[in-house]
Amino acid sequence: MSYSLLIKNARTRFSGRETVSIGIEGEKIAAIEKTLPEKYAEKIIDAEGKLVTESFVNGHLHLCKVYTLEMAGQDALSSYHGGTMGGAMTAIEQASRIKERYDEKWIIENVRKACLLAQKYGNTHIRAFADTDTKAKLEGVKALIKAREEFRDIVDLQVVAFPQDGVVRDPGAEDYIRSAMELGADVVGGIPWIEYTEEHMQEHINRMFAIATEYDKEVSMLIDDAGDPGLRSLEMLAVKTIQEGWEGRVTAQHCRAMALYPEPYFRKVLALLKKARIGLVSDPQTGPLHARVRDLYDAEIAVALGQDDIADAYYPFGRNNMLEVAFLAVHLLWMTTFSDMEIIYDLITTNAAKAMGIRGHKLEVGGNADLVVLNAKDVYHAIWEHEAPLHVIRKGKDVTLQ
Repeated sequence: MSYSLLIKNARTRFSGRETVSIGIEGEKIAAIEKTLPEKYAEKIIDAEGKLVTESFVNGHLHLCKVYTLEMAGQDALSSYHGGTMGGAMTAIEQASRIKERYDEKWIIENVRKACLLAQKYGNTHIRAFADTDTKAKLEGVKALIKAREEFRDIVDLQVVAFPQDGVVRDPGAEDYIRSAMELGADVVGGIPWIEYTEEHMQEHINRMFAIATEYDKEVSMLIDDAGDPGLRSLEMLAVKTIQEGWEGRVTAQHCRAMALYPEPYFRKVLALLKKARIGLVSDPQTGPLHARVRDLYDAEIAVALGQDDIADAYYPFGRNNMLEVAFLAVHLLWMTTFSDMEIIYDLITTNAAKAMGIRGHKLEVGGNADLVVLNAKDVYHAIWEHEAPLHVIRKGKDVTLQ
C-alpha cells in the first residue's frame, strides 16, 4: 500500500516504550504498525522516538479581540479578576468600549497573527467567537470568515456569532446575529447570564435557538461567568437543548458559577448536561473561578479546555498554545499526577474534539490525519515544557511553520 506521508519511529500515548509507524493516505490514517514499508511513501518523517498524538483543539477563543489589551485599557482586568468575580458584568461593560472602534481592516491583521501561532503550536481546530451586536456590528464576523478561508488548510475556524452585550438588553443584536448567519457564520452564540432578569435570560436562549433551528446551526454560549451561585442559565440551556432536540449540538463555555453550586444542585445540573449531551469548555487560567472539570470528566461529560483570550481586556497573555493552557490547568485544577496529566491532555485533544462535534479526531486507523509530532517523549514532558511541535500535520500534509 502506498502512503502520501509516513511517520516512523513514533511513540504514541498507548504504545508504551515501543515505537510504531503511522501511514497516511490523503486526509486519513491508513495504517499503524510496528513497521511499514518506506519505499511506498511519498514523504517520510522520522519521529525519532518522540510522542505523536492528535493535534490540539481549542474550544473557546475570542478571536476578534486578540491583541487589543493596550487599546482597551486595564480596568476590565481588575473588575473581571477581582475577588470571587462579582465584577464580571462590569468588566464586560468596560471592555465593550473598544467595539466602537471595530473595523475589519485592523481586526483581520490581529486574527492572522493568532492563526499563525495556532499553526506553530499545532492548534488545528478553533471555535472562534466574534462579537456581533449593535457596537461591533459585523466587523469581527467578516474578519473571522475571511481568516477561515485563508487558513482553511491549516486551521479549522468555527466562527461563532456572539452577542457579547446581550440580546434583550441590546435591542438590534438579534438582527446582527441573523445577518452573520447569512454571511456564513458557523455557530450561533449567546451569553444569557448577562441579561438583567431570569425571564430575560430565558428569552435570550429562546431567541438564539430560534435562529439556530432556522439555519440548522450548532449553539455555543458563555454561561454563568460570575461568582454568583444563584445563576441558573446553564440549567435553562440544558432544558432548552432537550426541548428542541438539539442534543449533542450545544456547548457551554466557562460556567464558573458552578464552583459555588450546592452539591445537590450541581448533581441535578450534571444529570441535565448528560441528558442534553452538552459539551463544556473551561478556561481556568482566565478567571479566579472555574467549572468542576474533574467531576465533569468523571461523569463522562465532553469537557475541554480553551485559550479564551489572547492579550485582550480579560486576560493579558496567551499564545494559542494549548500545551501552555494545559500546563496552567495542571496547577489551577491540582491535577498533578501522571494519570491526571493524561486526562488534561484529553481535554485539549480528543475530549475537546468531542465537545465541538469534530468526528474522527483520534489517532487510529480511519481517523483524521490531524497530528502533531512533539519535542517530548511523553505527555508529562510535553506539558512540562509546552514547546512547539516538531511537525504539525493537517489533513495529511506537513504544515509546520518554518
